[in-house]
Amino acid sequence: MPFQSSEKTRQNRNSRLIKIVNGRIVRNHTIINDDVLYIHDGKIIDPQNHFFACGNPPDVVINAKGLLIAPGYIDVQINGAFGVDFSVWKGDKQMKEGLDKIAKGLVKYGWNKDNGAEVLGVHVEGPFITSSQLGAHEESCLRAAPNGINDFVDIYGLHELKDNPIKIITVAPDVEGVLDSLEELVNFGITVSIGHSSATVFQAESAIEKGAKCITHLFNAMQQFHHRDPGIVGLLGTTRITRPFYGIICDGIHVHPNSIKIAYDSHPKGAILVTDAMAALGLPPGEYTLGGISVRKSGNEKVEVVENGKLAGSVISIDACVKNFKKFTGCSVIEAIEAATLHPAELLGIQNFKGTLNVGADADFVFLDDDLNVVKCFIAGEEISTS
Repeated sequence: MPFQSSEKTRQNRNSRLIKIVNGRIVRNHTIINDDVLYIHDGKIIDPQNHFFACGNPPDVVINAKGLLIAPGYIDVQINGAFGVDFSVWKGDKQMKEGLDKIAKGLVKYGWNKDNGAEVLGVHVEGPFITSSQLGAHEESCLRAAPNGINDFVDIYGLHELKDNPIKIITVAPDVEGVLDSLEELVNFGITVSIGHSSATVFQAESAIEKGAKCITHLFNAMQQFHHRDPGIVGLLGTTRITRPFYGIICDGIHVHPNSIKIAYDSHPKGAILVTDAMAALGLPPGEYTLGGISVRKSGNEKVEVVENGKLAGSVISIDACVKNFKKFTGCSVIEAIEAATLHPAELLGIQNFKGTLNVGADADFVFLDDDLNVVKCFIAGEEISTS
């Protein structure tokens, strides 16, 4: 479920002109030192145009004191947190309460707003995935698509909702009917990602050619790399087609740091940091559930299915993923930040107003210290509490 900052907050703010000084702004693939950021009506504005039109001085001046100013983080794969499990439907009321609880808790990690993180849409994994790459999913829920797009329409209700909340669907190219349905899925405005799959490299490339744009949690729940048929992982090396984005869980458990480094070196512009976090994020060690499956959180690092020891999501936060990515790959600060801001925004096609601090973008951002710790969060240019 993609999270970022809140539209409700933006609508409730007044139209103060805010000026931020003495910041190091992450913009256009670089860090601009001692730059100034102007915000009006919750948007980043061009001050020259504003002053020519209105001539008003800023209502508020905020001193960033040399801190980095980066867009608010976007996580396109999160299953829950703080005891709330998105994969179990308990009714509208409980779902709303759960979303509010998670949203408030995520603020301190860089998803920024006063009431919590904004839901940008829903990422659905399955049921069109491969039984041999099940992960923590229930095998009894899996489906093939012998009737093509009609099976997807039936499962997801694509004709029923005027504004369908489903933004990303993870599918397995090797499941019957999936490849033949991809172009029509894309026409519904859905971003298609491939994963939980034993697809060959040929099937994976075919999926990208038909409109899939991403790999779901690279290296996990997919055929492992083989030199004769590298499978989905082989998309990192393709020269025949455009290489896709890839989500990667940067906790050092789901993927070894060396493998993360290989992925980064192969395709740095495709990296999207995801948590794949589940209900135990933010909670002490113990037993919890994920989609009705009993799981165990060990220490503050790993979650496994009680029955078989399979990994079952993570308990890492998005800001920790950013720090780990820089540590594991040796990438620049800019690249680490963009993997949790610009790249997921580009995947969703919202880069004109999310994941960037360019003029016209939503003024949702974080102040970071040199170690990439979140110091302050802002929504629509207004500072919010992270406690």
